[in-house]
Amino acid sequence: MTQIALVGYGKMGRMLEEIAPQHGCTVALRLTGKDNPDGSGITADAFAGIDVAVDFSAPKAVAGNVERLAGLGVNGVVGTTGWRDDLPRVRELVEASGIGLLYGANFSVGVQVFYRLAEAAARLLADEPAYDAWLYEIHHKMKKDAPSGTLLEIRRILETAGYSRAIDQGHNRAGAVPGSHQIGFDSEADTIILEHRARSRAGLAHGALRAARWIAGRRGFYEFSQVWEDVIRG
Repeated sequence: MTQIALVGYGKMGRMLEEIAPQHGCTVALRLTGKDNPDGSGITADAFAGIDVAVDFSAPKAVAGNVERLAGLGVNGVVGTTGWRDDLPRVRELVEASGIGLLYGANFSVGVQVFYRLAEAAARLLADEPAYDAWLYEIHHKMKKDAPSGTLLEIRRILETAGYSRAIDQGHNRAGAVPGSHQIGFDSEADTIILEHRARSRAGLAHGALRAARWIAGRRGFYEFSQVWEDVIRG
């Protein structure tokens, strides 16, 4: 069994704990925000025997958490979004310490497939100026970052695939919506809409636990969308 620590223990953390045994994982430590101010809960004593820390905490906490984990030689999975400004620092910490870290905007297998549909659509329409692109997402009112990390990743994918024209985007935060992302291409002749709707956090949780099993014992800095097919194969 892979021994994991949950860094951040909200709704996502509780779901991870519930389904961890399905993925050969045991939750050996739980750190809430109150338990871990400025990373102070990440200590050698607390993390003795921990294989992987799974971080669903807060954007401002990620870099500090990784710094502490790197100092202890503990691998990590980061599902928190909204910390991209700290990405160079985090990469440097991981590479200098020799730990393994896997991060991603979205660990859902369905979203990874959606990314590839977005890439194909952008590539096919890159040289079709009649089609304008737009992006939209909505999440529950408690989600801290806006736009979502998933929407920003979709935009990056469209642009990398060659869609160089303007892309309008919008977002909302309301109610208890787990998450919905839309990609639209509109012309005078027709409209193309691609949409992914999450029904719950389950897709994220299953993917994150698969990621924890995969990163255990590995070294290096990985982004989930680049390795997800290897991850889900186990």
